[in-house]
Amino acid sequence: MKLLDTTIRHRLQEGTVIPAHPLALHEQLKLDEHRQRLLTRYYMAGGAGGVAVGVHTTQFEIRKPEFNLLEPVLKLAAEEIDNAKLSYPFIKVAGIVGPVDAALKEAELAVKYGYHLGLVSMGGLHSYTEAALIKRVERIAEVIPVFGFYLQPAVGGRILSYEFWRDFADISNVHAIKIAAFNRYQTLDVVRAVCNSPRRNEIALYTGNDDNIVADLVTPYRFIIEGKQVEKRFVGGLLGHWAVWTKRSVELFHSIKKSVAEGNKDIEQLLSTGIEVTDMNAVIFDAKNAFKGCIAGIHEVLRRQGLMEGIWCLDPGEVLSPGQAAEIDRVYSLYAHLTDDRFVKDFLQKEKALV
Repeated sequence: MKLLDTTIRHRLQEGTVIPAHPLALHEQLKLDEHRQRLLTRYYMAGGAGGVAVGVHTTQFEIRKPEFNLLEPVLKLAAEEIDNAKLSYPFIKVAGIVGPVDAALKEAELAVKYGYHLGLVSMGGLHSYTEAALIKRVERIAEVIPVFGFYLQPAVGGRILSYEFWRDFADISNVHAIKIAAFNRYQTLDVVRAVCNSPRRNEIALYTGNDDNIVADLVTPYRFIIEGKQVEKRFVGGLLGHWAVWTKRSVELFHSIKKSVAEGNKDIEQLLSTGIEVTDMNAVIFDAKNAFKGCIAGIHEVLRRQGLMEGIWCLDPGEVLSPGQAAEIDRVYSLYAHLTDDRFVKDFLQKEKALV
């Protein structure tokens, strides 16, 4: 069993910004290795504390035999992170999906390239009972430390019970859970389940609720358990939204952490900013069209900034929805203070100078 490095575990528990890494393609739908590496360097330069690769934002289609891109994207990100020789721990998370045998192979691949945790999705396994899903996670946890993942049903996830998450929390090599249910009731199920586990202090909660980022990060969850109050907070985020405008997201994250440490100072301003972030996310993720343009929306922002060449996706149906580009114009105009175009321009100039 691979155990979690002590410095990585401390960073994970402390909380940090983990963008979900996109996939950079040429128009012919071949991997754009230069821009794939560039994106990884951008996230490091922007102050992120890790990246998640091979996840929904990276496009699940990378696993199809006709593309076979899972190993290349894991390898490229790992190489860039290792080559950077950072002076602080940087968390490498690899997405793990599919039935048991396929998931175990992905876990082994992640370990091969030095990934610290596997983000284990329960999506697409509708024939599995919850008990079978738990056994699957236990098998994966024998290979790599586990970062749990509650994926919303709108993009392929399923609703999971409080009892499932209570059993999940008891698995010894589970170290974090990303909650991306986009639902207050289901989010509450997971937090309550973790709080009721004797491992509550060993599991870090990360928001994946891109529709509720700031509110998740400022909210204390408190429960009376065996006569004592137990409190749990989201300590960080692993988010597709943080794949864009990352520098500003990192700055906002640190402002939130400072506010929480000072007793939720400036809470009203932060919650107001949270509404702005949600408005931006609704547009980028194409919420009004059931998230059909969510990956293309991320790509469009990165294309406008010069970090990606185009918005091409492996699935030809993954395109901007009608009116989505105009909506991106709208949020750019309204919330310039939450974008990092100036930073990206400087970053790209420095990158050119190194060539």
